[in-house]
Amino acid sequence: MFVRRFAGVAVLVAVAVCFLWMSCAALGAQPKTKARILLVTGVDYPGHPWRETAPLLSKLIQQDPRLTVVTVEDPHMLDSAAVRSYDAVVLHFMNWEVKAPGEAARQNLRRFVEDGGGLVLVHFACGAWQDWPEFRNLAGRVWDPKLRGHDPRGVFKVRITDADHPVTRGLKDFETDDELYTCLAGDRQIRVLATAKSKEDNIDYPMAFVFEYGKGRVFHSPLGHDAKAFEAPAVGELFRRGCAWAAGLEVQQ
Repeated sequence: MFVRRFAGVAVLVAVAVCFLWMSCAALGAQPKTKARILLVTGVDYPGHPWRETAPLLSKLIQQDPRLTVVTVEDPHMLDSAAVRSYDAVVLHFMNWEVKAPGEAARQNLRRFVEDGGGLVLVHFACGAWQDWPEFRNLAGRVWDPKLRGHDPRGVFKVRITDADHPVTRGLKDFETDDELYTCLAGDRQIRVLATAKSKEDNIDYPMAFVFEYGKGRVFHSPLGHDAKAFEAPAVGELFRRGCAWAAGLEVQQ
């Protein structure tokens, strides 16, 4: 009798434990509903008005109410382990004629993305850390000063080349007034989402692309020279979606 009761209790306990485990697993599998974004700016090539574009970019990203942007005007913030309290980092700086953030920042950023954090690169962020070889892999494509920099500033058409990715699904081709970058170099495998054809050499250049770095997601676009470059609604939409996707959120169409 005692054995049967004990066996019955054991079965009930096992069922309860199994139910608790499944409940916890289901809870853990719930998709994220909000994300904190760290926008890193504060220094750039003199022709890039980051004081103008950084707050504009923050405002455009936060049009998705799930995204909260904290802006820091010192790239050396990346030295801090506090980076890990964010879901994605937006690089909107280029260390022009100043020392780039050092080893602590480099390892922090690399591990952050490798462990599942998101990374977004805006315009001339591709030119940061010219002395850090791994940045080429982390950014996917980087500024090569030996190449022609960009077409003359003006209006050009951005063509959505991959409408199946969450970032670009439903987006249409659009025109923007910006610098069409022709200076990106790298051999990492990337998924190109949008391109623009140069009026100088008739070559299509990537205007938005994505890839995975370890467990993390990277969205990179060389658009965003100044405030005028953000006037086309699709540009803000592209960066907003790119941030949500990099941060691990479901992209809202």
